[in-house]
Amino acid sequence: MEFEIVRTPRKTVAISVKEGKVILRAPLLLTDKQGKKIIEAHREWIQKKLKQNYERLANKPSFSESDIKALRKNARTYFIAETEKFSKIMNLKYGRITITGAKTRFGSCSSKGNISFSYWLMLYPERAREYVIVHELAHLLEMNHSKRFYSIVLEYLPDYKERRKLLKNRENS
Repeated sequence: MEFEIVRTPRKTVAISVKEGKVILRAPLLLTDKQGKKIIEAHREWIQKKLKQNYERLANKPSFSESDIKALRKNARTYFIAETEKFSKIMNLKYGRITITGAKTRFGSCSSKGNISFSYWLMLYPERAREYVIVHELAHLLEMNHSKRFYSIVLEYLPDYKERRKLLKNRENS
């Protein structure tokens, strides 16, 4: 089984499967032979993940440049209006809004109060998008994911856990 070893100053190993590639993240001193043994010991799990990965890629819709352009435009209009709406409800001020093409991060909030949203989020239900907006705005008060942070989110979206599941379910489909 082919795999790539990424050695970093870490103490543990981690195996990931992404886009049909198997990656073993390992401590600096791990040998290739030890890496092969670890991969072999987890062969069944890796094969299961590879199968899921290929199925997900096969079912993934492809988007043309014009599709992406339209998605980005709709995202800009939507997130500017909705972030403004929720910021008034939460009585918060934010910096600027940026729309990105990030596929693994739906949103982010900088320490300067600038908020980014991925246009891919437009493919999710509105309730999920609202969750991401409130989540990022809550970072203006609490720049971490502590209990206090989630109590802020809970105050404005009592059903935030169900909304967050909409993001997770879509990622795994």
